[in-house]
Amino acid sequence: MAPPAPPPSRVFAELDPAASPVPEGRLGPPVLPEREVHVSGSAELSARPDRARVSLRLGSRKEAAAAARSSVSRRLQYIAHTARLRGVPEENMTVTEDFSRIENTYQMEAEVCITFSDFGKMQNVCNLLIEKLGASITISPPHFYHTPEAIDTLRLAGILQLDLLVIVLLLLPLSRQVCVTAVGNTRRKAQEVCRLFGQALGKPLLIKEEETKEWGGHIDSHLSHSADSQTLQERIQNATAYASCRVFAVFEIKGKENRRNKLL
Repeated sequence: MAPPAPPPSRVFAELDPAASPVPEGRLGPPVLPEREVHVSGSAELSARPDRARVSLRLGSRKEAAAAARSSVSRRLQYIAHTARLRGVPEENMTVTEDFSRIENTYQMEAEVCITFSDFGKMQNVCNLLIEKLGASITISPPHFYHTPEAIDTLRLAGILQLDLLVIVLLLLPLSRQVCVTAVGNTRRKAQEVCRLFGQALGKPLLIKEEETKEWGGHIDSHLSHSADSQTLQERIQNATAYASCRVFAVFEIKGKENRRNKLL
């Protein structure tokens, strides 16, 4: 069994409530030093692949050119009809054909690439084609991947946890967007600490990335000897992208929390 996952965030806070003494010979209230809360937090995000591409290969070798073309054409029409009936858009299907003459025969080969956003629908289509067309068609294992929109969605999940004070982190490269979520964790933890001491949290004074890691997010069946034996769920898991980040932040403490405003 895999070891349990670490907690999504950690926090260490340091408050300095003491006031600086009044210098000798000077009148007036004591001078309060700058007060800060130091927070360290971490986050981990993951994104499952949202697309799968399947390649279907078929061919025919006949003495007559028309017979070779007709054999492949009928199967191509059936494949397209089956996919359309199950809601696959026409633009998600690409067909390439190759016609050649070998000695005294004619050979027609074709490849159909279908992109699916619904993995259950993909299984149904592939199973039906194998059942109806049998050995006359070869279906490659699905290739799972992420669209740019899927990565943007993962990025937005972190953005929605922030306010304008830390929105500057959007300037980070997209591949490091998990830092946005880590900072969101540190800010919430800092607010918890301040509320515990009856203080109000101010603006961030320092935000520093300490560590960022990325792993997964791809599968290449051409390089893996065991890829053909993997189940569909194993392929999806292997194509899932992960990113983790740990940051250190210093926030200003504005002073006593305004309880009167809280009641309004």
